[in-house]
Amino acid sequence: MRSISDTIERLGKLRSAHSFSPLFDDRLIDLGSFGSNPGALEAKIHVPKGIMPRAPLVVVLHGCTQTASVYDHGSGWSRLADDYGFAVLFPQQTRSNNTNTCFNWFVPGDIRRDQGEAFSIRQMIGTVTSRYDIDRSRIFITGLSAGGAMANVMLATHPELFAGGAIIAGLPYGIATTVPEAFDRMRGHGLPGPDSLQMLLRSASQHDGPWPTISVWQGTKDQTVVPANASAIIEQWHGVHELEQPPATERLDRHQRIVWRGADGREALELYQLGGMGHGTPIDVTSGYGRAAPYMLDVGISSTQHIARSWGLIASFEKRVNLDPGKSHEPPANTFQPPFSLEKGTEIQQTIEKALRAAGLME
Repeated sequence: MRSISDTIERLGKLRSAHSFSPLFDDRLIDLGSFGSNPGALEAKIHVPKGIMPRAPLVVVLHGCTQTASVYDHGSGWSRLADDYGFAVLFPQQTRSNNTNTCFNWFVPGDIRRDQGEAFSIRQMIGTVTSRYDIDRSRIFITGLSAGGAMANVMLATHPELFAGGAIIAGLPYGIATTVPEAFDRMRGHGLPGPDSLQMLLRSASQHDGPWPTISVWQGTKDQTVVPANASAIIEQWHGVHELEQPPATERLDRHQRIVWRGADGREALELYQLGGMGHGTPIDVTSGYGRAAPYMLDVGISSTQHIARSWGLIASFEKRVNLDPGKSHEPPANTFQPPFSLEKGTEIQQTIEKALRAAGLME
């Protein structure tokens, strides 16, 4: 009789033989017209079937060389939205704006309130909230690298729009105005001090609170956007939140999470330091959300799940099923089902399911 590990390996090879890694199911559709669009961006969206009125919205910004669909496939945001009932908006850069499809987080005309790319994203959000009856008190934004820097642009220039933001391998707001300056700041050269960083944030809008919660994710071995930028983002947002000291620290295997709570006990700022990780979005392929790819790094922690949980979009790390009351409880026809039955909660079952997910054979 073959061992379970041998069976998993053989099934994995069989599935790989019938799959083509460059191709994937594009789950996003065009948003359509969303205003004057001064930044000349494109917009993609995913809205789950049977979504309830007053659902939350997550805005997701891809990194350089990526598209909205590529980032969604790697991060798993649209699949998480299906399971937990929220909409996902994906602004998308064009090559006519930036040859590497980076959001222009350092161009003055694109990062000011009511101007350029920032205003285009604001218009997209306005269109989605009206068209799909979104709960305006539960709008969130996240992004990777240049997308993370642009997420910070949106949080700084339109803080009243967002309940929270998550910046992955991104940069502080307003620290560069030219391409050479942008590359210097990415390497950690010439970063402003805390007072200047906080002044840049406060001058971005006339907002006076309450402020969105901020989650920062950074690989300790990132040589593209060095870790000094993550610390600078925390310093930039530290001044607008009334924070208790000292922060709390917890270990997550080889990773570390640092949390600053407000006077009301709310977690206002958090910093994830991903031990040994380079430049990219941290994922956990065993979670069922996301796939490893360039700049989508399987380091055993799903930033998508953790971020969604911190925003109250999911109650736990267990997948919610049967979102739509009218939907069948039967699994999809193409979902692999183990050819054996185990009692729930046993260590054996958990080990096998983890291996099956890692092989891409179980959602």
